[in-house]
Order: sequence, then C-alpha cells, then structure tokens
Amino acid sequence: MKPAFLAAALALAPHFATAQTAADTPAPGPDVELWRLDCGTIEVPDIDGFSDSFAYHGQSKTLTNSCYLIRHGRDYMLWDTGLPLAVKPDGSGPVPTPGRPLVDQLAEIDVTPDEIGRVGISHAHFDHMGQAAEFPAATLTIGAGDWDQLRSDKHDFGIDAALAQPWLDGGTVDPVSGDRDVFGDGSVTMLAMPGHTHGETALLVRLAQTGPVLLSGDVVHFSEQLANEGVPPFNVDRADSLASMHRLESLIRGTGARLVIQHEATHVGRLPAFPGSAR
Repeated sequence: MKPAFLAAALALAPHFATAQTAADTPAPGPDVELWRLDCGTIEVPDIDGFSDSFAYHGQSKTLTNSCYLIRHGRDYMLWDTGLPLAVKPDGSGPVPTPGRPLVDQLAEIDVTPDEIGRVGISHAHFDHMGQAAEFPAATLTIGAGDWDQLRSDKHDFGIDAALAQPWLDGGTVDPVSGDRDVFGDGSVTMLAMPGHTHGETALLVRLAQTGPVLLSGDVVHFSEQLANEGVPPFNVDRADSLASMHRLESLIRGTGARLVIQHEATHVGRLPAFPGSAR
C-alpha cells in the first residue's frame, strides 16, 4: 500500500503546488499613473524668510508650484491645485505667477472635471488650494487640522477659506487624521507630516514601473532645508517640522522612494514632462 500511496501523492503534488502558488499570489491591483501638472511659479527675491536661523540671507529663488494627477484604475485624484488663477503680486515680497488652468491641462489628456473623484490637498495654503473650487463635486481630502483651520474664524498664515467654499457650503469632505491609505491597496498613501501647518501631509505613490514616488507637500520647500534643517518661522510648530523632515528622509531610506519636493525647481525633471506620465 505504501508504494501505491507514495506514487499517488507524487502524481498529485504538482497540482497542489500550483493551487498553493496561485492562492499565495495577490491579484494584480488597478493600474496607477502619475502626471505632473504646471501650477505656476513663485519668485522669491529673498529666501531668508524660509529659515528661522537666517541661513539664506540675500539669496533669491524661483519656486515651482506643482500639482499632480493620479489615476488609480478608473478613479482620478488631484494632489494640490496650485495658485488661484486671479492671484496678482502685491508689489512687495514674493511674485506668484499662475500656470495654465488645471481644467485646460486635464482636457489635454481627455480628463474632465467631473471625472475627478478626489481633490487631495497637502495643506490649506492658498498656493496649494488655488483652483480646488473648479472641482466642487469631488471629495475634498485634507488633513483634519487644516480642515479645522478652514472652518475657523481665525486663520493661520497663508490660509484663504474662500478657496474651499464648495465644501464649506456642504460638499463632501474627508478630514484625514494620521496616515491614510487612499484607495485601500497601499498604492497611494497620505502621510501625516505636521509642522508647516497643523494638518500638513505628504503623498507616497507606488508605481509598477517607476517605483515609489514621494511628493513632499510643504514639509520642505527646497532641498537646502533638508540639508541644514532650516525651518521657516511661519511654520506652526518647529519641533513637529523637524520631526516631519526626519520622517521624510527615513521614508526615502526605507522605501527607496524618489523624492519630489513640490516647490523645488531642480526636481521638476524627476517626473516626465506633461503630457507624459509615470507608471
């Protein structure tokens, strides 16, 4: 009996192995695609105001204003919406210049405003929420601390509640506390990075071909801030800012992510030129 049993077991073994392998292999998730959109520039004649240790005295810099579109299967999410199209320089300090309207850029890749299911906002400053109201039917996904600010009678520096009017008037809001797996499969994750604002977040996008991409929000505005731990005096919490900078660097080491600092002009080339995309 034993030889017969052994022969039968050996004959069936490949079938059990195939079934086990199939069960252990996760089904492929939805295709994920990432576009960098042009949301303008900000000319800063003196960036010393971006460090409370006076690290950049007399230096000027052109900051990019980046926005992003993420496609997750058939779902679309905007990440930040840039400067308001009507913004104008006030004659002193930084000079903001809007890019092309987001709606026009989306039309170039055949995406309509009503296809945007989520507007993800790294933080509530006007240069990141400027065109959010062009997508009033989308769910506003934003750090809970910043949503509290938008609803407050007293706003922190850089916050213009009027830019969130569709959601203050009753639109769908998803206030995020802590980290958030946006689509539930680990492909797009909002990461709590408070300090610049109370609800500041970064975004980790895992792409099948490109690998992980880490979009910084305003955890830092340019790479020098990581090198010398330069904290802007207009940040709401210095200790939280430093902790978030350290987390950003730890995430890069832990995941091998490609960091894209959203205001850093030298990081523009880390993603394909529009209308190209990263996958």
